[in-house]
Amino acid sequence: MKKILIIEDEASIRRVLKRILTQMDEKYQIDEAEDGVEGIKKIKDNEYDLVLCDIKMPKKDGMEVLEESKKIKPETTFVMISGHGDIDTAVDSMRLGAFDYISKPPDLNRLMTSVKNALEHKELVVENTKLKKKVSKKYEMIGQSKKMQQIKEVIEKVAPTDARVLITGSNGSGKELVAHWIHQKSQRSKGPMVEVNCAAIPSELIESVLFGHVKGSFTGAYKDKKGKFEQADGGTLFLDEVGDMSLSAQAKVLRALQENRINRVGSDKDIKVDVRVIAATNKNLKKEIAEGRFREDLYHRLAVILIEVPSLNERREDIPLLIEHFSKKIANEQGTPIKKFSEKAINRLQEYDWTGNIRELRNVVERLIILGGKEISEKDVETFASKN
Repeated sequence: MKKILIIEDEASIRRVLKRILTQMDEKYQIDEAEDGVEGIKKIKDNEYDLVLCDIKMPKKDGMEVLEESKKIKPETTFVMISGHGDIDTAVDSMRLGAFDYISKPPDLNRLMTSVKNALEHKELVVENTKLKKKVSKKYEMIGQSKKMQQIKEVIEKVAPTDARVLITGSNGSGKELVAHWIHQKSQRSKGPMVEVNCAAIPSELIESVLFGHVKGSFTGAYKDKKGKFEQADGGTLFLDEVGDMSLSAQAKVLRALQENRINRVGSDKDIKVDVRVIAATNKNLKKEIAEGRFREDLYHRLAVILIEVPSLNERREDIPLLIEHFSKKIANEQGTPIKKFSEKAINRLQEYDWTGNIRELRNVVERLIILGGKEISEKDVETFASKN
């Protein structure tokens, strides 16, 4: 049942509002507060789907209640109640985050419509919050090892800045997770995070993918198209496997980083972009530079902050936590009970040579959950997690 709080100093208005709300199709739990001070206390102590709040009240007026509540519980939805002389104030309250306002005396249809819309708005806010949490959980970094703690500390420092970051590490070690954590903890988290796997795009297409193209610029270019730099405007561009990028594309990326401008393929028109670039590679870029396959000036532009992600073999103490994390995740995905791993099974897995890193461990855990017994034993590991 949805909960609504009425904050109104006039008892007669409270009675009218309550009567109208009880006449609506859906049943609500309705609380009352006779002034702003009491209203704030109730908001602190409860979770309300909607607050109907008068503007002119003794002790603490509605504008103060709104501002204070948005600091305490920003997701709280407010509909303000205004007298005829308070309309300008009511409009100002919407700038402060109120969803709507209604005038005194409250009109039945106007109030019912406002309440219905406000509650639908709250449902959307809650749903968006859940989706964001799911995204955050998807890219959760699991591990308490010293190396993982060091990486998390660096992320906390670098994320709020616009500094470019180069993430290095072997395949499957979790470079993508680091990039997503940086974005989610940055000032750009509300903007897009656009990913490009440079190794998966043919060299002849990489420039079009990154910078876009204009109609007729090459065979198959039937219309103008934005590239990844433009799509990431106001957010973050993640260049995964940047070491596989062609030298021609590297030169254009360097210009984009230097000038914050790009040109679509087939056009001389400059397009201004506001993008934070995070790059990742499994290659030794200094070796690539020495052998002429990667530009040194681009390396220094990308590697303002360098984060090296350790292999799983370098953080074996995190394997029990990762097994627990994957077990819960896989059980949730498959709708099955969570299987426990015996201590000997975990010890056995810690002894393995994880050339495929976390990605390989995840696959092995899933295989053991599907093929192993009710509790995953050391014998299950030896039978089903064989590296041969």
